[in-house]
Amino acid sequence: MEENSLKKVIYALAAVAVVLAGVLAYIWIQKSTLVNELNVEKEELTQQMVALQADYESLSSDYDTINAQLDSSKEEVAQLIERIKKTEATNRYKMRQYEKELGTLRSIMRNYIVQIDSLNTLNKKLTAEAAEARQAAEESRRRNENLSQQVDKLSDQVASGSIIKATGLRVDAYNASGSVTDRSSRVVKLLTSLSLVANDLAPHGPVRVYIVVKDPSGATLINSSSRSLTLNGETIQTSASREVDYEGSEVDLSIYLNEIPEYVKGIYKVDAYTAQSFLGSTELLLR
Repeated sequence: MEENSLKKVIYALAAVAVVLAGVLAYIWIQKSTLVNELNVEKEELTQQMVALQADYESLSSDYDTINAQLDSSKEEVAQLIERIKKTEATNRYKMRQYEKELGTLRSIMRNYIVQIDSLNTLNKKLTAEAAEARQAAEESRRRNENLSQQVDKLSDQVASGSIIKATGLRVDAYNASGSVTDRSSRVVKLLTSLSLVANDLAPHGPVRVYIVVKDPSGATLINSSSRSLTLNGETIQTSASREVDYEGSEVDLSIYLNEIPEYVKGIYKVDAYTAQSFLGSTELLLR
């Protein structure tokens, strides 16, 4: 009877051992499966981090501040990858912490993309505006230059238009009896006649008209009343002159040249001037 009881105990223990072995086998299988799953998750997390690292490497900008921030974030990603590699897959707390850091770094990268796009858009806008401003400035410069040229041209025209001009310039030789002659031996004086043209733009008031008479040798005929004239920086010795009152209307005048000891045969040239301009030339032939 005792033997039967012992057998029953042995059988019972054997059954328990079998059950325990089965439970242990089940637990081991479950643990192995869980470890494999955690390793797969770790590998996936690592791959995601590597992909994020590549995304960060592809980012670049023309702005030093953002580039400095990018470098810092790239370093964080590299350090996180190293930490993941060194952490056991079964450390689920650490793995979840790394997943959160991955999400944070992704959000930061999206913010960088938005900032870079916004700054690039702004930069393009500013570049376009700067180009428009330069073009507008160049057009304004050209307009001002054209306007300045027009003003200079108009000023030249006004200055030119304000110059007194003459017409009807002629010279005659007279003998002692007051008759016109062309005999050099009989000439005692020369009379130069001209008309100052009407010009409302010209300055009104006293105007002195000068004549320069040159004999056939080119020498200027002068007497005791001859004056010098400075025109355009050049001093001219004149033969005779006369002052008239000019009020913008036409003025006829004559200028005598007296006190010349003798006249020779040949062509005499007469030039007429005011203090501002050359009025014209004429010639006289004496025989």
